[in-house]
Amino acid sequence: MKRHGSSVPLEFEGSVDEDFIKKMQRYEMDKAHLDIISSLFSSISLIVFLFGGLLNFYSSWIASLNFSFVVSGWLFFLLLSYTENILSIPFSLYNTFKIENKYGFNTMTARLWISDFFKSLILSTILTSLLLFSAFYLIQWSQEYWWFWVWCFVFAYSMFVMYISPYVIEPLFNKFTPVEDESLNQRITRLADKAGIHAGKILKIDASKRSRHTNAYFTGIGRTKRIILYDTLLQEMSHDEIITVLAHEIGHWKKRHLLKMMIIFELFSLIGLFITFKLIQSNLLLNLFNINTDIIFAKFIILAFLFGIIALPLKPLINFFIRKHEKEADSASYELTGDGESMVSALIKLSKDNLANLYPHPLYVFLYYSHPPVLERIRYIQRLKA
Repeated sequence: MKRHGSSVPLEFEGSVDEDFIKKMQRYEMDKAHLDIISSLFSSISLIVFLFGGLLNFYSSWIASLNFSFVVSGWLFFLLLSYTENILSIPFSLYNTFKIENKYGFNTMTARLWISDFFKSLILSTILTSLLLFSAFYLIQWSQEYWWFWVWCFVFAYSMFVMYISPYVIEPLFNKFTPVEDESLNQRITRLADKAGIHAGKILKIDASKRSRHTNAYFTGIGRTKRIILYDTLLQEMSHDEIITVLAHEIGHWKKRHLLKMMIIFELFSLIGLFITFKLIQSNLLLNLFNINTDIIFAKFIILAFLFGIIALPLKPLINFFIRKHEKEADSASYELTGDGESMVSALIKLSKDNLANLYPHPLYVFLYYSHPPVLERIRYIQRLKA
């Protein structure tokens, strides 16, 4: 960003000026600094927990309570999740009330933040408890094949959560109302029909009570599929631009990107669970990390840490395929609408509204970006038009 300075890209001329580019850069730098500090804190905390004797102490304490296997496993992981939530509070507060406030995005009150935090905590306790109790019951019930039964349950559990989320989970945090603009409703319905996708409802979400960021998305599976538009998006964009944004999301469904990623994820999950089953048969992991108590829960924590390191090189590969999916969705959007101009103007507005980084480093994009940089997307759309 320093090398490019405050130069305005040709594609953004007339839409932003040098001062706006500088504001984008300051926002990106502030977020990057917070991410670095947060990442370092998380890494140091994890290293201290694993190598500083805390995991050994914690495992021994859980074992000393003499609860049943299922209850011990539930308590072991639930308390760790609470600790992680508590440690993340300062970073969440700073991001929301310092950085997002500074750049005019935040509309959330302290009361709403507290309400969201405790709602999330209660909801995660319920869902995590259901997952943990079931998983450890299966481990106890089938000691030779639990890895397969746990995989089956987690898959079914994920489908269940995706199915109920639009009706049970999401309304706990936001209000969903029908889009009042009938002409826009009709255009969206025609677009979905053209793509061969039945969307149960077209709804508006009151995103502006938390942030001024703009977005649109699909939610649910099967009969619970919904098209969701941010109220901020409806305020900022024309009907043509909204249609192209939704056409991009529809493109993901049409190209079955969600299904493809789910298949890959589930395949790796099954392999990972089988490897986990094999590795926890011995005490190698406990000896490696100097754990005195022979407890399977500590082995799971150690394996999660090791898998995180082993899987690190896979992240750029996964991101590469996700970026490829985004290009395919842009192509599908153009096929559905034939409106490249509105696609470009929508991307420019989304970039402005969200202060997107226009000059990300290519190596950073390769390692971390799940979407192609906005300038790359715009130039790709212009090639489609040509």
